[in-house]
Amino acid sequence: MLQAEGAKVIETPALEIAPPSSWRPMDRAIAQLSTFNWLILTSANAVNFFLDRLLSQGKDTRALAGVKIAVVGKKTAQILKQRSLTPDFIPPNFVADSLVEHFPQGDRLAGSQILFPRVESGGREVLVKELTAQGAVVTEVPAYQSECPKTIEPAALASLQQRQVDIVTFASSKTVKHFCHLLEQAEGSDWPSLLEGVCIASIGPQTSQTCQELLGRVNLEAAEFTLDGLTQAIRQWAEQP
Repeated sequence: MLQAEGAKVIETPALEIAPPSSWRPMDRAIAQLSTFNWLILTSANAVNFFLDRLLSQGKDTRALAGVKIAVVGKKTAQILKQRSLTPDFIPPNFVADSLVEHFPQGDRLAGSQILFPRVESGGREVLVKELTAQGAVVTEVPAYQSECPKTIEPAALASLQQRQVDIVTFASSKTVKHFCHLLEQAEGSDWPSLLEGVCIASIGPQTSQTCQELLGRVNLEAAEFTLDGLTQAIRQWAEQP
């Protein structure tokens, strides 16, 4: 999307996605799918890893016939539909907090059995805490893990060192954390100087909060917390005199 706007994009991976350290919790949940009222999926990775594991266990999407599905975000909903499933609920704002706030009033959370396949570690806890506070019984199972790459992309590091970067984009808190770690690993304690004068662009509030904590600032935040929204915010920033 940024290239379509005429930007020169330098990519540097900040996440490596892998299967969870153990499939046992997921397999137990899949064996008991009929006992759940809701399945919550908050990322494309959660959708794909969960459904791939479902198929590997000799089941298919018919096993979800009595389970309602809630997703966070347009991209997650799109991936789900590509897997021939339609979400029953998408919150109006594409963040986890909005899911609890706008949960369908006809469905009581109190006593609901909710299956939540998620990243193995490092994810936000607010969704589980708020659902539990509402009386839901939440079963968390690791669906995948996201790790930090071993090194930063050499071309990206060179571009930062040569002051050729105008803007750095972050689409999740973890990418901020890992990016800072990779820079520190490459440059030592002087790594923040590489970002002086560089615009820090965030996809949404939680990512912005992490930028503030680790970088001391965020220069722009998407109005809609999607990649489309982030692209639009960058376009508007670039058009300023």
